Amino acid sequence: MMGVGGLPIWDFLMRAVGAFVLAVWSVCLFGQPALADKRVALVIGNSGYQNVARLGNPTNDASAITEILKGAGFDLVESRLDLKISEMRRVFRDFANSSRDADVAVVYYAGHGIEVEGTNYLIPIDASLEQDLDVYDEAFSLDRILVTIESAKQLRLVILDACRNNPFAKAMKRTIGSRAIGMGLAKVEPTSPNTLIAFASKAGSTASDGDSKNSPFTAALVRHIAKPGLDLRKAFGFVRDDVLKNTSNKQEPYVYGSLGGDDVPLVPAKLVVSEPLHNAQADVRRDYELALQVGTKKVWDAFIANHPSGFYTELAEAQRLALDVAKQTEQAKAAPEAKAAEEARVAAEKAKQVEQAKVLAAEQVRVAAENVAAEKLATDKALEKVADAEQQNPAQQFASLPLPDTPAPKPTLSRAEMTRALQAELRRVGCLTGARWNEAGSEACKP
Repeated sequence: MMGVGGLPIWDFLMRAVGAFVLAVWSVCLFGQPALADKRVALVIGNSGYQNVARLGNPTNDASAITEILKGAGFDLVESRLDLKISEMRRVFRDFANSSRDADVAVVYYAGHGIEVEGTNYLIPIDASLEQDLDVYDEAFSLDRILVTIESAKQLRLVILDACRNNPFAKAMKRTIGSRAIGMGLAKVEPTSPNTLIAFASKAGSTASDGDSKNSPFTAALVRHIAKPGLDLRKAFGFVRDDVLKNTSNKQEPYVYGSLGGDDVPLVPAKLVVSEPLHNAQADVRRDYELALQVGTKKVWDAFIANHPSGFYTELAEAQRLALDVAKQTEQAKAAPEAKAAEEARVAAEKAKQVEQAKVLAAEQVRVAAENVAAEKLATDKALEKVADAEQQNPAQQFASLPLPDTPAPKPTLSRAEMTRALQAELRRVGCLTGARWNEAGSEACKP
């Protein structure tokens, strides 16, 4: 059946589908930036505290997270180390502008944190926090961070590796005795949808800074957080399992907030780019049709060797099997016919031999009969000759008669023996040659 432009309808449809797939593939691979998700991140690591002992790992942790997010293809990864309070305010103000049109906004912080009256604060390196009221001026609240990333459309994620044992809390003076300063960070309940806040250790507990290059929490984040296509909730579940295992169940990370029913990966699944399927299928189909026209087992073997799997390969294997079955059936059918033909040929040959034997025997009988008849005729003629000769010679006839007083001798030979003796005598005198009378013999042989 012909389609459009003189092409077979199947080829036309395959080309049309292929063009559509290629268009979608091109859009996915080379789509305009406006159609892609915009992902931005701010990473802060505070290690060099000026008024308390230095923390060993936060700058290392921040560098590791920066590298992993850049490798994951984030549009912007802003990395800052050892920030003072003024610098932190300026950095978050600038990041608010960057995240305004973003789809995904991430803030990661490693360093000291503190909870006062149920509010969590991040502590810059220049904070002294001599009294509890100083926290409002010298620290940066978690609520302010949530406001910074509130405009992100799809996901707002804050990761705090800040639950370390806080030396500020021990020396801090209380201006009001009832003011609560907790250990670690306080539990939070985000009010904005699609917001997650991840703590290195759940509320009210501290986290380890770690004995290696990175803290246990950040080391687990590096392993799982940026896996393409992995839902964040599952990624943080893997992080929790790793930290519990590596701290002998002393530290349990915790995530606050909620997401919807769809998977929300921090890094989208990788797009597998391959040649449009219809081109490969069309090539295989063309080869199959050519093999079908030839239809020999050798050609089907070559097709299967070139296309070891797929729909058309299964058809080719069926065609090859059908050839084998047909050949076996033909051989099975031909064997009895060949055997019957051979048996018929042998029987005919035997019948011919029997017929030839009969003809030969009949010929031998005929020749023998002729010989006997000839001998009898010759004998009869010889006897007639002898009788004629005796009539023409009375003296001899008389001499041959027995004397009166002498009794006639009794014959001692049978008639057959006498015939043979007479024939022998006639041959001796030349009157009989073979089975014929010889008139050219002696005078006695002439009539």
